[in-house]
Amino acid sequence: MIPITKPFMPPQEEYAHYLKGIWQRQWITNMGPLSSNLELIIKDYLKVNHLLYVTNGTVALEMAMKGLELQGEVITTAFSFVATTSSIVWAGCQPVFVDIDADSLNIDPAKIEEAITEKTCAILATHVYGNPCDVDAIDAIAKKHNLKVIYDGAHAFGVQVNGQSIFNYGDVSICSLHATKLYHSIEGGLIMTNDPDFLKKLALMRNFGFNGPEAFAELGINGKNSEFHAAMGLVNITHLPEIMEKRKTINDRYDQNLRGLRARRPKWHEASANNHAYYPLIFEDIQLMLNCMEYLKVNEIFTRRYFYPSLASSLPYMAYKKLEVTEDISSRVLCLPLYCDLTTEEVDLISRLMLRVQNN
Repeated sequence: MIPITKPFMPPQEEYAHYLKGIWQRQWITNMGPLSSNLELIIKDYLKVNHLLYVTNGTVALEMAMKGLELQGEVITTAFSFVATTSSIVWAGCQPVFVDIDADSLNIDPAKIEEAITEKTCAILATHVYGNPCDVDAIDAIAKKHNLKVIYDGAHAFGVQVNGQSIFNYGDVSICSLHATKLYHSIEGGLIMTNDPDFLKKLALMRNFGFNGPEAFAELGINGKNSEFHAAMGLVNITHLPEIMEKRKTINDRYDQNLRGLRARRPKWHEASANNHAYYPLIFEDIQLMLNCMEYLKVNEIFTRRYFYPSLASSLPYMAYKKLEVTEDISSRVLCLPLYCDLTTEEVDLISRLMLRVQNN
């Protein structure tokens, strides 16, 4: 059986090394030494100005939204994971969906400007599959209309654009360190900002709003992470070079094998390099995509229609909105298996089976 993904698991003895210290200290949560150290190491690795390590990417989004004290409408994409939209609703704001660019699959800046009203307070854009949005265009629109910008970079760990971290753009960015991501701490998330005062506010929010044993400074949440999760993050970050290299090898093998398939890859940002977080294909024909998915499943190979269906047509707390490009792309996109333990022989098998479906 070949699943859509598997978490990277480091040598067990490397993780066990950190467990000894956790048992000795008996400090297992509330931002212990491992969590604090991981924050600094990731900050240095990503070359960002200010960073917090939190519970998960969803909590990171919710903290970002609340921390900015937004009220009104937030322009966003329906081609994303549900947390992008739900975080807006949790913050008491109104999501306003606009369509995506058919090539990059990211939010279309031209559509953003068309959707701005007197109620608009922010833009929440997703770097889909880690592919950077048109950050320069979005920044110009935000400045013109005095809007906040939040980037959902759940897939974008390690991505750079214009020679710097993608997380240095916008008022605040988040990333997910969930087990399915290319770099993970079992569960985990990151919040990044260039504003030191905003970082202080977020740090208080992460711990219920406490600013002393008996005092509160902010409306807070329990956004802390545990030492066990941080230990996995500390181990895994030492393996990032081999993780990235393996994922690139798999990506390149798919590219080579599937040149004859009637499907295309999303167009990657020209000033950025692919971090190989996912391997999505946009099929020319919906039926071919469905046939490939079913034939692979019969052979115990599992793919994912990611993202399908469009959030603008599937959420019970949102009114339906027709987005032609989003609906079209979401109906034809399929992500293939991609993880470090996937062998080239398995990639070749997956590729052969898909081409067999097409050719027969």
